[in-house]
Amino acid sequence: MNHLAHTLLAGDDELLQLGGLMGDFVHGQPDPALPAGVIAGIRLHRAIDVYTDSHPDVTAARALLPGPYRRYGGILLDMWFDHLLARDFPRWSRQPLDAYAAGVRGLLYRHESLLPPGLLRFRHYMDAHALPAGYARPEEMGAAFDGISHRLRRPNPVAQAMSVLVGLDRPLQATFENFFPQLKQFAAQWIEAN
Repeated sequence: MNHLAHTLLAGDDELLQLGGLMGDFVHGQPDPALPAGVIAGIRLHRAIDVYTDSHPDVTAARALLPGPYRRYGGILLDMWFDHLLARDFPRWSRQPLDAYAAGVRGLLYRHESLLPPGLLRFRHYMDAHALPAGYARPEEMGAAFDGISHRLRRPNPVAQAMSVLVGLDRPLQATFENFFPQLKQFAAQWIEAN
């Protein structure tokens, strides 16, 4: 899952949401000086990633990708699932997508002193592209895949993935609709237990 999903799955707790956003930018043990809620959010992010990567529906969806793309299936599906979530956001949230996305960006400004350098840089990209609401737009997804492709160390087909994912839209939508409610339940149970 990507930024939109991680914040939505963190519920209404601002520190859990912030930790969810920080999850991709914090490696190893989180800094113990961070607020406990942020550390819990980072751990929730990691638990969501493990659950998602090992879920049979996601494994089956990854197998739908043509050979050259399958190696990058985790990245591609995380991004595409955020696209599907954004595209049909009223189904998953009572809040309008643009207002929700503005709230996510506002959260990063309110807690700027806690942000790791990578997330601080990414915040500028989020502002420029109105993310995470921008993930609803196919052209924004194409630009995101192009950017990811250039950040990867070895030559890869990620920049050309948009047409492949559009071609698989129906089965991937069906996968998402089956999988995401289970993921929501997993996240809610994780939050309650921790």
